[in-house]
Amino acid sequence: MKHEELTHKIIGSAMKDHSTLGNGFRKVIYQRALTIEMEMTIFYEGIDIGTSRVDFFVENAVMVELKALIRLEDVHLAQAMNYCQA
Repeated sequence: MKHEELTHKIIGSAMKDHSTLGNGFRKVIYQRALTIEMEMTIFYEGIDIGTSRVDFFVENAVMVELKALIRLEDVHLAQAMNYCQA
């Protein structure tokens, strides 16, 4: 798989956050925990922009969109596909 090592690290970080925090928090809580786990600050041309359209864009190769849901729906897949096209 093309970015297997990188995606393995991302999924491992997300699993650690989820097992530490458990279920039931809003998405922003998991996003903050993953930011700490990945030691990542989002910058644009050297300027801290805080948030971006995609939750994380790792090494200019993998988009990470967090969902704090029980079940993914078609609308969530459509959102991710739109991000890819943009």
